[in-house]
Amino acid sequence: MTPAIEVRSLAKEYRLGQAAPLHGSLREAMAGWLRPRSSSRDTLRALDGVSFDVEPGQVLGIVGRNGAGKTTLLKILSRITKPTEGEARVWGRVGSLLEVGTGFHPDLTGRENVYLNGAILGMKRREIDAKFDEIVAFAEVERFVDTPVKRYSSGMYLRLAFAVAAHLEPQILIVDEVLAVGDASFQRKCLGKMGEVSGEGRTVLLVSHNMAAVTGLATRALWLDAGRIRAEGRPADVVAAYLSSDLAEGQPGFADVSDPAIRVGVSKRTQGELVFRWVRLLDRDGAVSGAFFEDEPLKIELGLDALGPAETVEVLVKISTIEGQLVFTLTSGVRQLAVRPGPLETSVVVPRLPLRPGRYLLDLYCLTRQPQDYVAGPIGFEVVGSREGVEDPRFARGDWSLGPVRVDQEWEPVRAIDERIASIRAPATGSANQRS
Repeated sequence: MTPAIEVRSLAKEYRLGQAAPLHGSLREAMAGWLRPRSSSRDTLRALDGVSFDVEPGQVLGIVGRNGAGKTTLLKILSRITKPTEGEARVWGRVGSLLEVGTGFHPDLTGRENVYLNGAILGMKRREIDAKFDEIVAFAEVERFVDTPVKRYSSGMYLRLAFAVAAHLEPQILIVDEVLAVGDASFQRKCLGKMGEVSGEGRTVLLVSHNMAAVTGLATRALWLDAGRIRAEGRPADVVAAYLSSDLAEGQPGFADVSDPAIRVGVSKRTQGELVFRWVRLLDRDGAVSGAFFEDEPLKIELGLDALGPAETVEVLVKISTIEGQLVFTLTSGVRQLAVRPGPLETSVVVPRLPLRPGRYLLDLYCLTRQPQDYVAGPIGFEVVGSREGVEDPRFARGDWSLGPVRVDQEWEPVRAIDERIASIRAPATGSANQRS
């Protein structure tokens, strides 16, 4: 089978400073020659020897920290910029959404931009006519469709741009992190649409810092680091490796909380005679990690320092969503201990993590007979879905709003009953008042 996308030894180099660009328009080249020359000859290799294939109908999720080369790769695949070395071959009509307003003319109306983008994709007018109402309804810009898009808010711009890119039936859909600009409901709508597009057998390239979206939508993932491929394979494995690396954040899975500055502004009044010093998160293999799978163990280890004696100790760990919604609290209960001044350790294990994919934060609280220490959000972790993949495709498409916690439940099968039995089971209106 011929790949939908074939990338071989791809490299892109940018010259730092104010020298003329290596590749660009005539205007850019002339402007570079006219401005004062920089003595610097430093170059930045945004991509360095990248090679991979994407099969038709595959959804490739691309992860990596800022500056890893993800957007540069998508711009080359979208024919916006040229590579310095290597080649990228793309078979099929490409729809790209790389940044707000890509491909839109600000002086044209929303209606005119829809038809302009369709024409660029090589579509006939009747094909665009058939999709127009669906695009406008998805973008929710019916009242403003005949207004120049330069008067749109960034949210309206984004909604229309995504609707155009997704609905004009490109064989390959390329989407950058631009979805992070939208509100939560729009993001769910877009993720659902991308799931629908991939379900129709079209190829999708998705760059996102939303790891739940990558593990839920992608059939394969690629991790870029400093312009090179660091890992490639199953989305769950690649995302877990990326989040557990020191490239995702400073020290994923460990936080030093000894600095008093992180307690500034905390509303709870505390005595400070028993304080937290560090917190560490361990996965099922006992490795320090910032990424965990659903239904697998999470161990939280805590280091404290007692500055004076105490007879009782209680430690609480609150787990909240990134938006601040409390999900659940782990509590040690009141422990009768003869605590002497010095370092202490304790830990708690969640045998089967019930959280849905997403980002979560920990708050730490301890008390003796009085509140002693409270640290808000010193460490976070990512739940990246099931190690075996998504159980139900509707989860990946975002069709169900299930909240942050997955609750085990059993439903009886749906069965038909005759009208006579149904009337007996139905409560009579006003029967409670009659009995009283």
